[in-house]
Amino acid sequence: MDIIELKSLDAYYGNKKILNNINMKIKKNKITAIIGPSGCGKSTLLAALNRMLEENGGSTQGEIKFDGKNILSYSKDDMRKRIGIVFQKPAPFPMSIYKNLTYAPMYYGIQNRKKLDEIVENKLKVSGLFEEVKKDLNMSALRLSGGQQQRLCIARALTVEPEVLMLDEPCSALDVKNTANIEEMLLKLSENYTIIIVTHNLQQAKRISDYTAFILDGELVEYDETETIFNAPRDKKTREYIEGIYG
Repeated sequence: MDIIELKSLDAYYGNKKILNNINMKIKKNKITAIIGPSGCGKSTLLAALNRMLEENGGSTQGEIKFDGKNILSYSKDDMRKRIGIVFQKPAPFPMSIYKNLTYAPMYYGIQNRKKLDEIVENKLKVSGLFEEVKKDLNMSALRLSGGQQQRLCIARALTVEPEVLMLDEPCSALDVKNTANIEEMLLKLSENYTIIIVTHNLQQAKRISDYTAFILDGELVEYDETETIFNAPRDKKTREYIEGIYG
């Protein structure tokens, strides 16, 4: 089942065209990896999907459908509630761990302390952080390690129960152990959420994704099941990128 469909999508920053004629369907409760060289438009694609691109002075042409409806029919708040994003650099709010995780639920109207406590505990458990921080929920989130901060940011994105979780290079600044922790978490999360991950780490894409999209110079070169992309790509450009000939 498709949860997102892109039809002839172009994306711009000012007059500069970043994405050209992107057509793809993203499967529900699967992990889709987006790969390609730096500057090819991967992050722009994520920003277009939950309407963040508009906030940054960008614009789109073509169509993005979410659950069968054009995303322009949703408010920006609703779109960002349903499609969450975690960025490359961990960005916890300069407040306690607890307040980081209750900020969004309270913004969307949840005020009951018991319910908020349940959300905090549940999402910390999902992210594998609960046992590490359960006695320090009032501690500043800025005191957590880099890997812990990134897992906190993922937990925070999940507190409003998005249908889609997008991650932009979430492991680029992390060591092998923390990367493995996040990959394991994402595999579990895909049972209940649709995951879209931008990554330069081709082995990561190969390890955890069900589908892979290869973008080059703003164009979708190839999009298929990950096994096909890595073992039998149809396009010469895809094969050369995977083999490390460029990029």
